[in-house]
Amino acid sequence: MFGLSELALILLVVAVVVGIKKLPELTRSAGKAARIFKSEAKALKEQDRT
Repeated sequence: MFGLSELALILLVVAVVVGIKKLPELTRSAGKAARIFKSEAKALKEQDRT
């Protein structure tokens, strides 16, 4: 896993590459993708139980 300093460095690089103005949109889409992934993983886990 990444440590706190590595995550901060990655976020800084992403902010510079993407641009500060597009960062809120990027975080929104990342959160949306994480929720979708989590729900799909939960559905697969429930499907395996049956």
